[in-house]
Amino acid sequence: MTTYESSTPRSRELFEKAKQYLPGGVTYSIRYFEPYPFYVYKAYAQKLVDVDGNEYTDYWIGHGAKLMGHKYPPVMEAINRQIEYGIHVGLPHEWEINLARQISRMVPSIDKVRFTNSGTEANMYAVRLARAYTRKTVIVKFEGNWHGGYDALHVAVSPPYDKVCAGLTSEAIGDTMVLPYNDLERVEKAVGKIEIAGIIVEPVAGAGGMIPADVEFLKGLREICDRKNALLIFDEVITGFRLSAGGAQKIYNVMPDITTLGKIVGGGEFAVGAFGGRNEFMELLDQTKHREYHERVFQGGTFTANMLMTVAGYTLLSELERRPEIYTYLDNLGEKLRKNIGEILEKLGLGYTTGIGSLVGVHFTPVRPRDVKTAQTMKDKEKSRKYFKHLLENRIIALTYENPQFFISSAHTIEDIEKLIQATEEFAKNIVKQ
Repeated sequence: MTTYESSTPRSRELFEKAKQYLPGGVTYSIRYFEPYPFYVYKAYAQKLVDVDGNEYTDYWIGHGAKLMGHKYPPVMEAINRQIEYGIHVGLPHEWEINLARQISRMVPSIDKVRFTNSGTEANMYAVRLARAYTRKTVIVKFEGNWHGGYDALHVAVSPPYDKVCAGLTSEAIGDTMVLPYNDLERVEKAVGKIEIAGIIVEPVAGAGGMIPADVEFLKGLREICDRKNALLIFDEVITGFRLSAGGAQKIYNVMPDITTLGKIVGGGEFAVGAFGGRNEFMELLDQTKHREYHERVFQGGTFTANMLMTVAGYTLLSELERRPEIYTYLDNLGEKLRKNIGEILEKLGLGYTTGIGSLVGVHFTPVRPRDVKTAQTMKDKEKSRKYFKHLLENRIIALTYENPQFFISSAHTIEDIEKLIQATEEFAKNIVKQ
């Protein structure tokens, strides 16, 4: 079989050139894998083609943003039509209203919404809003939950949880309380008599390994926030519009006070974030009610809610609302992948799968992880790397190098899933012989 290295000479050349101008040769550290990443020339449906002409089945799928695959025709047609009229104007336009209305129709907890340029920004503003509304400062977050690069939340993302990312100050994270994921008893004890402004949580811990929250955990967080007059924030940047037309909150039937969104909101094609909630919270952003700058919560951005992003997002979300069969298809593929790969790994004593819907995590751990700490601290990194490399040799790209995960899109086929299962079985049988 042709090896990855022998078939990607042009990518190797580009990586060497990239290292001269980009720290580490990449624009985001998770995009690096050994010996070097391949460089994409073309993307379509569930496929990527690199600069050497190799074709890969893509489960990275734009960091999960491509729910319908690359270059989804209805979205691309809407984008091409809009380009003729305008891309970014910096003033209000009808498409921002259309997209905001569509989000409020689909997400149960949202009356009003504001747009940002990333999930990081959405979480930053959500935390600011919670603090302003409650007039308290402490925010609870969970081990292994990823909420972007905002200082106050960029803590305990990966082990060791007590080590702070370079460049962060103790003051920046001083009002952040970190607690274990899926451990309601620990949360109850920890918050005790502490005055908290809010709790932010991923209903499915994405970067932590696609670990779903227990429904009782989320219900318990809701009760804690109600009792302590704090706001519950669901980070649905990954799960929003991926698990259902109403996101994870609709599946779990637990309503947050504020929801943060991203990825799919921009049709999967543009940088985007959003946060929204009930009128009583969102009115703190209203400049017509709070005319003094210091009285209202600030939010803004030059490229927020630009014409291309909003038209793309509105087109896709409208279709997702009309076509529930999309989620049935995605869920079936996800369930098959989790079940089959899980059975292979468990039978050979290699590991487990986790996830929900179209999200699948693979864990080379001695026990099935139900919390992020188990997934991150007990995993066999070497097996994870070898699995990633084996898939790469089979022209399959997963996310990421040491934490194999799969985002499934509607463009993926049953044949794609079966090929991935077969490649996993080959790897598993070979690794136990070593």
